[in-house]
Amino acid sequence: MRKTLRWLLSLVVLIGATGLGTASAGAAGTGTGQTDVKDRLLKIRGMSLIEEKPVEGYRFFVLNYEQPVDHRKPKKGTFKQRITVLHKSEKRPTVFFTSGYGLNTNPARSEPTRIIDGNQVSMEYRFFTPSRPQPADWTKLDIWQAASDQHRIYRALSPIYTRNWISTGGSKGGMTATYYRRFYPHDMSGTVAYVAPNNVNNNEDSAYDRFLANVGTPECRAALAGVERESLKRRDEMVARYEKDAADEGWTFDLVGSADRAFEVAVLDLSWAFWQYQRASDCPTVPGRDATTEELYDFVDRVGGFGFYSDQGMTPYVPYFYQAGTQLGQPNVKTPHLDDLLRYPGINVPRTFVPREIPMRFQRNAMRDIDRWVRNHSSRMLFVNGENDPWRAEPFRLGKGSRDSALYVAPGANHGANINALREADRIAATESVLRWAGVKAEKAQTTQQRAATELARPLASFDRELDQPMVERVGGRLP
Repeated sequence: MRKTLRWLLSLVVLIGATGLGTASAGAAGTGTGQTDVKDRLLKIRGMSLIEEKPVEGYRFFVLNYEQPVDHRKPKKGTFKQRITVLHKSEKRPTVFFTSGYGLNTNPARSEPTRIIDGNQVSMEYRFFTPSRPQPADWTKLDIWQAASDQHRIYRALSPIYTRNWISTGGSKGGMTATYYRRFYPHDMSGTVAYVAPNNVNNNEDSAYDRFLANVGTPECRAALAGVERESLKRRDEMVARYEKDAADEGWTFDLVGSADRAFEVAVLDLSWAFWQYQRASDCPTVPGRDATTEELYDFVDRVGGFGFYSDQGMTPYVPYFYQAGTQLGQPNVKTPHLDDLLRYPGINVPRTFVPREIPMRFQRNAMRDIDRWVRNHSSRMLFVNGENDPWRAEPFRLGKGSRDSALYVAPGANHGANINALREADRIAATESVLRWAGVKAEKAQTTQQRAATELARPLASFDRELDQPMVERVGGRLP
């Protein structure tokens, strides 16, 4: 009946997964033929093994790496940060992946990893459990500290993986990959940032209002607005159902305040969540004017997930909301068609979802600095967005100083957009860039001289249903 936390909490162990592809034939070797790769990894100071899991064509390690809580004062304490290594060969290039959230501890490949047929290192973002310092000094959760985590991991692993590295991630992971390049521009040979928003001015969000006023068809937008308004009109019935579900599932609402408050946020997020995760072809599933309360409830639950707005759903994402309220910003969408029905105006802000004992102060220059760097100094960067994804309303943009970089939009795509979903000419150009940055384009051309030109821009590894999963996992709420 409802997805509840089964898929909502999947992001906590999230997203090492991404794109398309299968492992190439042949078992993963040690590369040197002398020292086993596990032994080399465990010789790194501060590295320890959690487990090794079997996977055909690779070796897969789940590891802890000891990191400074504060990279500016490395002697002031450390914490253990989880990473994974999907090892193909020390002679292959490497992709550095992060979701910007938790860590998927099962073998998985990002789309760039499949394209270059390489290794993949994945990192759990600091303060997402269990990669959280104890006690937690939340002032050490910022984009520079996280970028420094990546830099230090790269420095530790680069003597083993000496070929080119490419950073990547989807959504908040795409943002993370971009911030990493800004602070450590010489570590990576290229960056592929998927569906990554760029909220430069947190006080000016009209771009999102314009986007939501024009995405899809007028009929679909009107139907969604009708569901939102009718849901608030039937609040008492729907909240009673919500409270019953909460009792059945063991949900609590200490963070948001009550089931009624959580319900209001879920309704405010509905149109956004629909376009973020659904497709235009799903518009016929939007309930009409004659819908029963049960049908309205089930639709809102299916699109947004009521379980997400409980403590059990939102607590794992407190680090994101903290960052949204201190550096990243969060879109504030206007809802004039609902304002007369709201009981808690202004509730849908990051402060609501972070415990009050954690102080927050917004740094308005953090994203402006990133934006200036991308426009004026970035190089070898790809930004891939979905045409119907609300997060595309404020994308990263290239400027006169951006070199060997490109911005692509996948037609009709949502928050799951990837290179494979681009128009053919864009797909070929993007794939060729990734291959070239990885230093493997010439290798592929030598082995496929008789193929058509378009075939030279295919991923080097075949699709694997188990390894190759969506770039971004679905989550409730308005999370990138």
